[in-house]
Amino acid sequence: MYTLYSYPVSQHSRRVIALLEAAGLDYENRHVAMDKGGFMKPEYLAINPNHQLPTLVDGNIKIHESNAILRYLCLKHDLKEWYPDDLASRAAIEQWLDWGQCRLGPAVVDIVLNTVFMAENGDKAAIKRGHEKMAELAPILSAGLENRDFLAGNQPTIADLSIASNITHLDWADATPTEPNITNWLTRICSIEGFRKTLPQKQAA
Repeated sequence: MYTLYSYPVSQHSRRVIALLEAAGLDYENRHVAMDKGGFMKPEYLAINPNHQLPTLVDGNIKIHESNAILRYLCLKHDLKEWYPDDLASRAAIEQWLDWGQCRLGPAVVDIVLNTVFMAENGDKAAIKRGHEKMAELAPILSAGLENRDFLAGNQPTIADLSIASNITHLDWADATPTEPNITNWLTRICSIEGFRKTLPQKQAA
């Protein structure tokens, strides 16, 4: 059985839980209270010195990065429906995973962290920067979904779980993109029971 250290409001944690649930993999979910500084406690730093969430522990193997965890689970359990091995699909998945981590993720953090969780102490310049980035990124995502149900074709993959965890996170700040391609895609993703289980209460209602 896997041990997953996570926090329910963490979009990075949610994407991993979505795959574990959707694939029916056994895991123990250990709550790390980010809101109480649990990620900086010595006992967690001994597991993940990067003081980030999530962390997956599989015996002697510890994996810290959420997209790396998704790949690991797919490769170990031969989850080709989530991580197909044909070159075109794999290339699309890898492209979107990196895009989500390098481009989309920082914009989402700028907006949600500073608007919602930092509240009056939030960095107004970061909020503005985040919205400016999203004005560029949302059309790119929308174009990537043109004439297809999911990012790598007609079936959901770990790329969809990863990107959708970021996009749904924007709901905290009432900043979810409104392009039809994106909203229709989110409806399809949220119909996946494993993903739906991970949604914060605000979105799952």
